[in-house]
Amino acid sequence: MHLIDQLSCEEVRELAKELYAFNKELLTEKERETRFEFAWSGNLGHWYLNFTTGRVLFNPLKVQVLGFSMDELPEKVHYTFFTEKVHPDDYDPMMQAMYDALSGQSEIYECEYRIQDKSGHWKWFQDRGRVTQRDEQGRAILAAGIVFDITDKKAREENLLSELEKTQMQAQTDALTLVKNRKAILDELTYRLEQVKDSEMNLTVAMVDIDFFKQVNDTYGHLTGDEVLKSVADTLRHSIRGADSVGRYGGEEFLVILPNTALEQAIGVFERMRLKVAASTILDDRQVTVSIGVAGFDRQDTLETLIDKADQCLYSAKAKGRNQVVFAVPEHHF
Repeated sequence: MHLIDQLSCEEVRELAKELYAFNKELLTEKERETRFEFAWSGNLGHWYLNFTTGRVLFNPLKVQVLGFSMDELPEKVHYTFFTEKVHPDDYDPMMQAMYDALSGQSEIYECEYRIQDKSGHWKWFQDRGRVTQRDEQGRAILAAGIVFDITDKKAREENLLSELEKTQMQAQTDALTLVKNRKAILDELTYRLEQVKDSEMNLTVAMVDIDFFKQVNDTYGHLTGDEVLKSVADTLRHSIRGADSVGRYGGEEFLVILPNTALEQAIGVFERMRLKVAASTILDDRQVTVSIGVAGFDRQDTLETLIDKADQCLYSAKAKGRNQVVFAVPEHHF
């Protein structure tokens, strides 16, 4: 028995209406192509969505790229076959774009989304379409559009972004010690000063200098000196929190920035930092130590005056015998 003989009169009427809508769209598109007005092009092909039934017609490539064959699909494919496979992070933006087109807020429906293929991998699609038929009340009857597989394009974009981030990181990093370089740490301090100048936030900085570093180079050679620099930098980096920063200021000097940290707390941080360096076994027959000068931000401070205060404390620490922390109390201490 032919399939149409198994349908009720109502189902036949519904099928006829749907086929009429689809055929009307195909004829319109054919006319556009003839007049060279049809703008869509892509690698997966056209789709058509009937809003009355939820049924979608599409180029088989759309499901084949997801790992399905047409034989695996139901005779009538509902649009949820695709939407239920959309990545959770992309589902709401995709549906919002469709709603905007349905309601007439947007002439074009366009969005990018990830959709899970049969093997569980995510493919990137770009959908572009528009509502092409509405009833007398303005309600959407049919939408038509085209879908693009942009998985490879997204992979290239991610690779480029990764390379850009790597390049930016390299431009901000001291090649030897892998902490921030001089420019990067001074840029960070400039940013932190902007944050605190019109607020009640605290800011503490420190200059850290490796004691008798010239003697280390002269006695053990510059390669060993480099290893000492890297080890001290590593200790400093692991002694601070996520919001804090450390950078190589120059030679054997490091600048450490502790935002949102009062002087009293900072002194404890730097004292623990000093003890960690002194307890390390960088050299077999010689203890490596650091002297630290600490300064708290005062309201009249600039970048230069704040660093200068920390520098003066560093000189004082060296004059007092090295391997110690010396700090300057802000004039308007709070």
